[in-house]
Amino acid sequence: MNRLDFQQLSELRLNEARLLLQAGFPDGAYYLAGYAVECALKACIAKRTCEHDFPDKKLVNDSHTHDIGDLLKHARLNAEFDALTRVDPVMKSKLDTIEEWSESRRYQRNTRVDAESLLEAIEEGEGGLLPWIRQRW
Repeated sequence: MNRLDFQQLSELRLNEARLLLQAGFPDGAYYLAGYAVECALKACIAKRTCEHDFPDKKLVNDSHTHDIGDLLKHARLNAEFDALTRVDPVMKSKLDTIEEWSESRRYQRNTRVDAESLLEAIEEGEGGLLPWIRQRW
């Protein structure tokens, strides 16, 4: 997988999440929306790699996670994001909502409100996390 693959998957998962929510399937919408962010952050991590360089084993191993906070760190976006959240508390609230997501939520029921809140935090105009990540991937 390369950076472009992750970018495309991010957009695909976001579109699938929207469609599932519209069709009345909030569980699947919630689950796939989180993967949209995960794929976007993995695109940022892929951007850090240089063609023909041997990859750093620790970064590779640590990047195989679903934890959004860890992925922000591995993408080297956490300091910039922390600075942003100090001046924009709404963005911090959105990250808190997004960090509640995990791949293990696939075993839980998620309401329409859960899915709508997550999608809003992810994609709300310029104030969502995904538009911010797209500027850096």
